[in-house]
Amino acid sequence: MTELTFTLTEAKRLPAAERDAILADPGFGNYFTDHMVSIVWTKQDGWHQAEVLPYGPIPMDPASSVLHYGQEIFEGMKAYRRSDGSIVAFRPDENAKRLNDSARRLALPEIPVGLFVEAVRELIAADADWVPSGADQSLYLRPFMIADENFLGVRAAERARFIVIASPAGPYFKGGVKPVSIWLSQEYSRAGRGGTGAAKCGGNYAASLLPQNEAAENGCQQVLFTDSGTEDTIDELGGMNLFLVRADGTLLTPRLNGNILAGITRKSLIQLAKDRGLAVEERDLTVSEWRAGVKDGSITEAFACGTAAVITPIGQLKSPDFSIDFGDAAPGPVTLSLREELTGIQFGTQADKHDWLKVMVEA
Repeated sequence: MTELTFTLTEAKRLPAAERDAILADPGFGNYFTDHMVSIVWTKQDGWHQAEVLPYGPIPMDPASSVLHYGQEIFEGMKAYRRSDGSIVAFRPDENAKRLNDSARRLALPEIPVGLFVEAVRELIAADADWVPSGADQSLYLRPFMIADENFLGVRAAERARFIVIASPAGPYFKGGVKPVSIWLSQEYSRAGRGGTGAAKCGGNYAASLLPQNEAAENGCQQVLFTDSGTEDTIDELGGMNLFLVRADGTLLTPRLNGNILAGITRKSLIQLAKDRGLAVEERDLTVSEWRAGVKDGSITEAFACGTAAVITPIGQLKSPDFSIDFGDAAPGPVTLSLREELTGIQFGTQADKHDWLKVMVEA
């Protein structure tokens, strides 16, 4: 790849007092930093026109192919301010690799890993003042790619645009680390064999919104999807991977079967568990096994994980026909200790033994 030079168009920055007020309580996904990154790809010229621009609307022709055929993929990742003032990103190379996996499935161009990481670095450097330093706070980054060729015809687009935006973030679920209830979707599936379940594309999330509404109507914060062929084999939640914990500390998680997103938090937790000497089983799991395991005491904890929420303990699985309830046992000790270890690595209070953190801005 020919190395690209990023040009900077300076934004009119939000006054410091207003920015500081936002950073005191940013919520999640509510506010955005002053700049964004944009890189253009064409079939003829490859990746070019790398820019850091003022954050704002994207000019788009009504015939842009993303609007008609859904050629769109995205990532979610975080950067953290360390006590010495430096800013680090958590495993950005893994996000780049997963974006390229999604790109292949959606017939979009792959972006060189180095260019992806540099784009993230450029945005963080431009908007370093937006990286919060409070407890459980981070800068959430959303790299995404859209096909923006103007045509109406069912084929892969020959022009695309890679963009990175950023948002200061507090905890994903308000109220701290508390067990959530999840709803078992019995009518809807998230993905099917040969589909796009393993890709991080907008269509997968759009398909989850109706059952997510159903979950909320039943007092649940998330929805659990099962395999469309078996209706009992667990896939994942609407936006997170799932783990069960056996009484002996063994972690159980659904195998990557083509329906499930290869979560980077999931991958990291598997490594941390193995570092402790815990067994990890990646295999087909069923709701029936979960239900029986809680009943006989062999399954003692459940949690969901993902970039936004990190680790969220599950207190209850509800369905129209039955419920699985951990009661006062949630959150469990394995859930909490893994969360403490992972967030400790991210925030710099525990050793980064696997070199997962990449410095984006020096102290």
